[in-house]
Amino acid sequence: MVYAAPVHAQSSDQPVDISADLITQTVKTMTLDQFEGRAPGTAGEDRTIGYLIGRFEALGLEPGGVDGSWTQPVPLLHTALGKPETLSITGKTGTMALKAGKDIYVSTLQPKDQAVVDNAEMVFVGYGVTAPERGWDDYKDVDLKGKVAVFLVNDPDFAAAADEPVADTFGGRAMTYYGRWTYKFEEASRRGAVAALIVHETEAAGYGWSVVESPQGENYGIAGDSTSLALQGWISGGTAEKLFDDAGLDLAKLRVAARKNDFQPVPLGARFNADYPVKQEVVQSQNVFGKIPGKSRPDETIIYGAHWDAYGEGPPDKDGNIYRAGANDDALGLGGIMEIARKFKSMPQPDRTIVIAAWSAEERGLLGSEVYAQNPIYPLEKTVANLTIDVLQTAGKAKDVILIGKGQGTLEDDLAKYAREQGRVVTEESLPERGLFFRADHFSLAKRGVPVLLMMGLAGASDLVEGGRAAGQKWIDDYTGNCYHAACDAWSPDWNLDGALQDINVMFDIGESLAYSDRWPEWKAGSEFKDIRDASAEARE
Repeated sequence: MVYAAPVHAQSSDQPVDISADLITQTVKTMTLDQFEGRAPGTAGEDRTIGYLIGRFEALGLEPGGVDGSWTQPVPLLHTALGKPETLSITGKTGTMALKAGKDIYVSTLQPKDQAVVDNAEMVFVGYGVTAPERGWDDYKDVDLKGKVAVFLVNDPDFAAAADEPVADTFGGRAMTYYGRWTYKFEEASRRGAVAALIVHETEAAGYGWSVVESPQGENYGIAGDSTSLALQGWISGGTAEKLFDDAGLDLAKLRVAARKNDFQPVPLGARFNADYPVKQEVVQSQNVFGKIPGKSRPDETIIYGAHWDAYGEGPPDKDGNIYRAGANDDALGLGGIMEIARKFKSMPQPDRTIVIAAWSAEERGLLGSEVYAQNPIYPLEKTVANLTIDVLQTAGKAKDVILIGKGQGTLEDDLAKYAREQGRVVTEESLPERGLFFRADHFSLAKRGVPVLLMMGLAGASDLVEGGRAAGQKWIDDYTGNCYHAACDAWSPDWNLDGALQDINVMFDIGESLAYSDRWPEWKAGSEFKDIRDASAEARE
């Protein structure tokens, strides 16, 4: 190991400063080839877990995992599709052979050695949304058992004009959970579908086809969970148009029809055939936890979280690199929460317990944090807040901080307060259609009512001190267009962490204001999580 962990600072009246150099050391270490891209269930995970425990120990943290250990088991089903033996759609004019990875991208979460869809009828079900509280049901009474659900990405109002009745029913451009692919697959499974395919659109998805296919046929799920879907995934926009044309249907017109609540599912007059060999195994992954026990209210916890996993080994890039080690996504976030821990350790003991969580399998669907949320080590009703860092901009100091999930909770007011103390203002996320509020580990806890705040550099163009918002947008375009989930997400001497330090310090300040007080953040009126939290109010009295 090339990293020599610093001795943790002793408690004093002069807290240490969060250090860009120490964060950089963390990133450089975690992206070494010996960690093999930090994929769950690999030798790279074993080395990563050992490294994290060593770092937490050196920071002076106490074990925060199950039964006094440093970890929590995360049992994962790991699947990998081989080359398909059959992959086609048969419609009115004949059979269309599909090219895996180009025309269609699928994976499986069934623990079987073969993923087979045999001549299954295909049905277009609009956006695949059932939201009774919004008066919306795309499925109506259609029987999906044994069929293939085909649906559009994002929410029914994503592309709606202001004068359309659906406008703002689902938050407009801001994605709701109904717009997430995870929800759509879960709903199709609940209805007995044998497969589910989302029609890809870059704008509505928030990412291009290269991101869709980046897992290379692999998938992870929580071991023991069940699904009716033998295959789930995406169909390219061009292939979808051919499918609908062959059925005598106009996909563009159906997109408009699907924005009305009287939409009826449309049989496509086509049948889907697929037969993939599957390698499947259950692997034992781990979440890692360190803690600083609270002095007067140790049963009340503030959780700082970042994910340790990345995408492991992949095809060589143009430079021959095979490990997709996620320097920014999310070794940088881990470096940030470790520095937050080091700063807390240099201060008097907090009243409440500080938990530092390194989650597994975020890139596979927030699985490590979901396992925790299903089996919490610290009672969720007395979890004060979860503060998550997942990707930070590396282009320099900013005049603003980006808010994700406006209107959800009072932690956004804390964000505004501590940003103001830095001389910054709050800017709302500029790309709400990407649904980032639902795409990081904090969401697993939010679903159970825990107040959350996410810091993520992908949420909008920062107004940089040097170059303004145009420079901030250039950073996003360069990162998401070239290196997001790719081998080139690597540390660079060109990184400028001044803006990242601003964001990390804001997250520290928010946690500090909670750690030395008896204040409880809340969800705001209208949040879908408020009633869940309110139901446990008595536990916090």
